[in-house]
Amino acid sequence: MKYAASFSSGRLTVYLSGELDHHAAGEAIRVVGELIEDNMPRECVLDFSGLSFMDSSGIAVIINAGRKMRSLGGRLSVENPAPQPRKVLEASGIERLIAVATRI
Repeated sequence: MKYAASFSSGRLTVYLSGELDHHAAGEAIRVVGELIEDNMPRECVLDFSGLSFMDSSGIAVIINAGRKMRSLGGRLSVENPAPQPRKVLEASGIERLIAVATRI
């Protein structure tokens, strides 16, 4: 799992790449949480365009980031999921809680 981030005008974008499975989820929760705490954004975007695989553990990453953002009065969204992660997102129904957008 690899991470990159950019912060501009109150918007934190976290780019996740590789495979987000149960082996990587704990670290992803920690890294995303630290980035949110360090930047205190109004909006956080998890960009999934680099994810080649995601299992249901990825949903925990999203839920944890969403809770952290709500505690700051901000909002979270997921952007650019590749086809396989998109299927996991759709099956989970997470779109009822977190906005998911494809902008590629």
